[in-house]
Amino acid sequence: MSLTSLVKGLNAFHSSYFNDHHEMFEQLSQGQSPEVLFITCSDSRIDPCLITQAQPGELFVMRNVGNIIPSYGAASSAESAGIEYAVEGLGIRDIIICGHSHCGAMRGLLQVGTLAEQMPAVYDWLKRHGEPTRRLVLDNYGDLPADELLKMAIEQNVLTQIENLETYPVIRSKLHSQQLNLHAWMYEIETGKVFVYNSEQRKFTMIEKQSFPVLDPLITTSSSSEEPKEVLV
Repeated sequence: MSLTSLVKGLNAFHSSYFNDHHEMFEQLSQGQSPEVLFITCSDSRIDPCLITQAQPGELFVMRNVGNIIPSYGAASSAESAGIEYAVEGLGIRDIIICGHSHCGAMRGLLQVGTLAEQMPAVYDWLKRHGEPTRRLVLDNYGDLPADELLKMAIEQNVLTQIENLETYPVIRSKLHSQQLNLHAWMYEIETGKVFVYNSEQRKFTMIEKQSFPVLDPLITTSSSSEEPKEVLV
């Protein structure tokens, strides 16, 4: 989309959608009260509000290359500040980390050495924070075909970020008191389907019947003998 098209879109927004929803925007100007923190990739092909049909003010969104959340203490000011504000400032009840198919960041992670000269900042970001995922995937699934290996990296990266979230003191405290739930999602661009990680089945399964399992803290990559909890979407 060109800049000219963007300006046309802005004009259309003001003349139609905004006018039709003026009262909603007036309420939003008084403050926000989202219940969900949605963490996803910067990739232009994934739109959290589009795939969830959320309205303005309903999602608190954080995005970066590869939907990566560095572990506590290693986090940059942006990620740590966003998490802290969402949980403590807004009282977020659910955190979703959503990866997506055909992720360029995960493809780069599997070939991280080739990025050093062309995109040094991307290389540094992935090398510092993506190594646990890269090592796990290549050590355990390195014999898979390229497309299956990429899918595995995308899924394992989401689970790694869930584990990283659990290193944050505020997250662990809220999980312990059952004031917070964590969810691992994977959006498939070509089908529009969203898959959620089920701790009991140890795999991503398609969201069905308006409900999905809540991840049990600290067992995101191991099986559980308990029935998965269910919450409404």
